[in-house]
Amino acid sequence: MSEEQAILVERRNRVMIITLNRPDAMNAINGALSNGLWNAIQELDADDALTAGVITGSGRAFCAGMDLKAFARGEDIGPLNEFVRKGASKPLIGAINGFALAGGCEVALTCDLLVASKAAKIGIREVKVGLFAAAGGVFRLPARVGYAKAMEMALTGEPITGEEAMNAGMLTALTEPEDLLETAIALAERIAENAPLAVAASKALVRAAASGIEEDKLWEMQVPLQKKVFSSNDAKEGPAAFAEKRAPNWTGT
Repeated sequence: MSEEQAILVERRNRVMIITLNRPDAMNAINGALSNGLWNAIQELDADDALTAGVITGSGRAFCAGMDLKAFARGEDIGPLNEFVRKGASKPLIGAINGFALAGGCEVALTCDLLVASKAAKIGIREVKVGLFAAAGGVFRLPARVGYAKAMEMALTGEPITGEEAMNAGMLTALTEPEDLLETAIALAERIAENAPLAVAASKALVRAAASGIEEDKLWEMQVPLQKKVFSSNDAKEGPAAFAEKRAPNWTGT
């Protein structure tokens, strides 16, 4: 299967929808999926006509983690590691339609906002096979579900349901399976109503603050972002559109 087949990309106005497309393998991570996902993320970030992205899976899984057969064949999944380390500059929404396990959970945790169906199962199961969630899962979970639940998930390897994830504060919304994707897209479209540079800067600062960076460092980080955003064409367009009582025409510049 080629990268183009392993990852499907659709554009809906200012939103890119990225679908992990190996349903027969529960969208397990192999070389084609790894490369295709990272290429799609780079395309999202490079295109000024796009403001936000949605990642989901085809079939009954979001992503079941590493494809061990592909790993044994030596397939290159390096781009997936790039993704979970760097994420995207633009907001990403994970639409968890089923199993999001091990590396699949770590893909979800790389997203900024999460929406899940009531059929979702989310977990880092690596301890059950003698490993640990080395792509960010063990240290990103506490910020999403709290210390106690994160520790329980990491040490038992047992997944939580969509309802448990919602109760833990991990999700923005919990939906029926048939409503999941449209709910995620609607959230992305609400984000895309806003100025792209301002959205990206806001995301960067919120994520930095959530990571525990000292406030002095946050102020330093804000200075170049403020200079870039406040001097942009969109910073002129926003007030003009408000004064003229019309929808703004964002260009991302």
